[in-house]
Amino acid sequence: MSYWFLVSLPPLVVALAYGRAPFFAWYGVGLVWVAALAWLAGWSAPVAIGALVAMGVTGAVFVVPGVRRSLVTAGIFKAFRKALPSMSQTEKDALEAGTVWWEGQLFSGKPDWNTLLAYPAPRLTPEEQRFLDVETSELCRLTRDWECTQAQDMPEAVWRYIREKGFLAMIIPTEYGGKGFSAFAHSQVITKLSTRSSAPAVTVMVPNSLGPAELLLNYGTPEQKQHYLPRLARGQEIPAFALTSPWAGSDAASIPDAGVVCMGVHNGREVLGMRVSFDKRYITLAPVCTVFGLAFRLYDPQHLLGEVEDLGITCALVPHDHPGVDIGRRHFPLNAVWMNGPIRGKDVFMPLDFIIGGPAMAGQGWRMLMECLAAGRSISLPGSNTGMQKMTARAVGAYARVRYQFKTAVGKFEGVEEALTRIGANTWLSDAARVMTAGAIDLGEKPSVVSAIVKFHVTERARQTVNDGMDVIGGKGICLGPQNFLGRAYQQIPVGITVEGANILTRSLILFGQGAIRCHPYVLKEMDAARSGDLKSFDEAFWGHVGYTLSNAARAVVMGLTGSHFVAVPDGKGVAPETRRYYQQLTRFSAAFAFLADISMGTLGGALKRKEKLSARLGDILSLMYLASAALKRYEDEGRQAADAPLLHWVIWDCMFKAQNAFEGVIANFPNRLFATLLRRIVVFPLGRPYFVPSDQLGHEVATLLINPSATRDRLTSDVYLPTDVEEPVGALEAALHATIEAEPVEAKVRRAIKSGQFKPGLLVGGGVDALYDVAVAAGIISRDEHALITRRGELRDKVIRVDDFPYDFGLRQALDGQADEARKAA
Repeated sequence: MSYWFLVSLPPLVVALAYGRAPFFAWYGVGLVWVAALAWLAGWSAPVAIGALVAMGVTGAVFVVPGVRRSLVTAGIFKAFRKALPSMSQTEKDALEAGTVWWEGQLFSGKPDWNTLLAYPAPRLTPEEQRFLDVETSELCRLTRDWECTQAQDMPEAVWRYIREKGFLAMIIPTEYGGKGFSAFAHSQVITKLSTRSSAPAVTVMVPNSLGPAELLLNYGTPEQKQHYLPRLARGQEIPAFALTSPWAGSDAASIPDAGVVCMGVHNGREVLGMRVSFDKRYITLAPVCTVFGLAFRLYDPQHLLGEVEDLGITCALVPHDHPGVDIGRRHFPLNAVWMNGPIRGKDVFMPLDFIIGGPAMAGQGWRMLMECLAAGRSISLPGSNTGMQKMTARAVGAYARVRYQFKTAVGKFEGVEEALTRIGANTWLSDAARVMTAGAIDLGEKPSVVSAIVKFHVTERARQTVNDGMDVIGGKGICLGPQNFLGRAYQQIPVGITVEGANILTRSLILFGQGAIRCHPYVLKEMDAARSGDLKSFDEAFWGHVGYTLSNAARAVVMGLTGSHFVAVPDGKGVAPETRRYYQQLTRFSAAFAFLADISMGTLGGALKRKEKLSARLGDILSLMYLASAALKRYEDEGRQAADAPLLHWVIWDCMFKAQNAFEGVIANFPNRLFATLLRRIVVFPLGRPYFVPSDQLGHEVATLLINPSATRDRLTSDVYLPTDVEEPVGALEAALHATIEAEPVEAKVRRAIKSGQFKPGLLVGGGVDALYDVAVAAGIISRDEHALITRRGELRDKVIRVDDFPYDFGLRQALDGQADEARKAA
C-alpha cells in the first residue's frame, strides 16, 4: 500500500506547482503526506516522529522568512550581486521607462483574460468623430499625391488648412488652444490621412508624436508651456525634434552631439548657458520648422551647475533662426513629399532656459525621451501603416474583381487568392493591434514593450500587404503617374521599417531583450534589490521567481499533455464558443513561453544578449501572443460579427503557427542540447506541434471578403478616404466594382445563350472586348438596359486598368521653355 502511496507524490507536487501554492501550503501538505506515509507503511513511533521533525525543521527554514533569509537567501544574494553586470543610468532609464500592460500578463504564464476583455473598447467623442468626418476628409480631398510629388511639396492651401484647423495640435490640451484629443482619435486621424497620401499623414503625425509639444506638456516649465503651447496650437510654430546623428541611429543613447556649460552672450547680455555642437539628420519637418527640440549630451567641467561633470543627455528647445543653427536643406527619402532634412550647428551658444524644464532638467533628457517615446511609437507608425494597408485592401480587392484575365476575374484565381488572403488578414490584425494599443494609451499606460511590438509587426505586415498588392495589380502598380494608387506606398514602405528603431534591431534586441526584464514579474525586482543591497526585497523576489518557474513548468507540461482542454476561459459573459480553444491554447503558450524564457535567462545569463537570433525568436513568441490577444479582443468588442469570423480564424491560426515555429527555432538552436531535448519532448511539445498553416478553404473565405461589397469589407477598410470622382483611381475602382457586379448576370446570360446554341455571335473583329454584347443586344439576347450595364462596366473598367504615359522627355523641355519665357519676361 505504501508503495502505491509513493506514486502520489509527483502528481501532488505538480498540482501544488500548477496552482502556484504558497510556501505554507507546500509545508502543510508535505507534513500531512509524510504522516500519512508513516501510518500506511507502519513506521515505528520514533521513526515517524523523527521524520516529521526533520520535515518540519527543514520546511521551517523556507517558511519562516527571517530564517530563510539568513540560512539560504544570503548566500544566493551575495553570488547574484557579484554576477550582476553593471548598468549605466541610460540603460536603467530605458528599462524602467513606461509601464507594463497586457504583455506582462502574457509573460506571467497565467494570463487573466477577464482583465483583457474588461478593458473598454476605444470610442471617439462626438467632437473627435466630427473632426475625422469633416476636417480630416477635407484635408484628404485637398491633397493630390501625384501633384504633391511633382512639386515635392504640398500646396500652400494644404499647409494653411493643416495649421488653421488644428491638425498640429491634436495632443495639446484645450486650455492652450489645442484639440485635446484622445490617443485613439489621434490614431484614427493618422490612419485616415494615410489612406490618401503620406505627405499630410507624416506632416501631422510627427508634431503629435515624440516632439516639443509632448515634452513640454510633461516636463516644460510654466513659462515654456505658456509661451510655446498656444503658438504650436495655432500653427504659428511648426515643430521638429532632432535626435538621430550620423554616428548614432538606432543606438540613440550614444549620440555624440555635446554641449558644455559656460558663460556667453544672449540678446546682448552675458548669461549662464551652454555651447553646443550637433550634427543631426533624418529630422522630419526640419526644413520648414520654426522651433526644434534638440537632444545632446551636456557636460559641466567647470562645475558651474554642481559637482557632476557628465550631466547626461539633455533636451533643449531651439528657435530655427537662432544664431549658428544651420537648417533648411532637405533629404530625399524615397521620393516622399513630407519634409525631412538635417540640422547642424557648431559651438552654438544657448541659455540654460532653452532646456526643456529649465536648468533643473539638465541631464534628464534620456528619461524624458524614453517615457514619451512609448506613447508616440504606439500611435504614429501603427496608424500610418495600418492606413496604408486599409487602402491596399480596399483598392486591390476591387481591382481583383474588375480586372479579367482568361475571361475570369483575377481575384478568383487561387494564386491571387493567396495574396488577397494575406492582404485582408494582415490588415484586420494590424488594425486590431493598433486600436487595442491606442486604447491602452488612453487608459494612462505607456507600454514601452508593446509600442515596440506594434511598431515592428504592423510595419512588417504593411510591407507584406503592399508587396502582395503590387503582385496582384501587376503593371498597373509599376507605371507611376496619377492613375497609380499603390506605387508611392510601395516606394515608401522602407521608411516605416527603418525609423523609430530599425526593425532588425527592434526584433533582435528590444522585443525580448527589454521585455524579458521589463515584463517579467520578478527579474527587475531582483536586480533592483541586488543593486540597492536590499536582502529582504531580494528574498521575496527570488523565491517568488522560483515558484513562478516551477509553476510554469508544471502548467506547460499538464496543458501540453491534455491539449489544454481543461484550461478555464473567461467567465461572466464568456467568450464566443468558436474562440474558446484559442484562449486555452494561448494560455498554454504563455506558460511554455514563460518557462522557456526563464530557462534561457538562467542557462545563458548575460550571453543571451549576444544570442540575438534566440532573443529574436523569443520576442516573436511574445509578440504573436499579443497580436492574437488583440484579434480576440477585436472580435468581442465588435459584437462577434459572424461574417468576420474567417478573418479572426485565419489570423489566429497564422499567429499560433508562427509562434509554434518560433518555439521550435529556440529549442532547435538552444546551446544546451540536454535542456533542448527535455524542453521539446516534455514541456513544450509533449504530443507534437498542434498548429498548421491556415487552410486553403479559410483563405478562400478571407479573399472572397475583399472582392465583394459587404459590411465586413466596410469594417475592414473603415475610414479609408473614398473619393466620389471617377477620374481619381480609387474612385474609379469603387464605381467599377459595383458596375462589374451589376454586369455579371448579363455576362452569364450571354454565356448560357451561347452554350445552349440560342446565340451564335460569329466572328468579332475590331469591336473591342465588349463587342460580343453589341451583337447580343442586336440579336435580342439582352435588353438595352442590360447592355447599358455592360457599357458602364466597360467605361469604368477602362479607367481602372489605364496606366499613365508621358512625353518622351517627361515634359522636361516644356518645363525648361516655360522657365526661359518667365526669365525673359522678368528681364
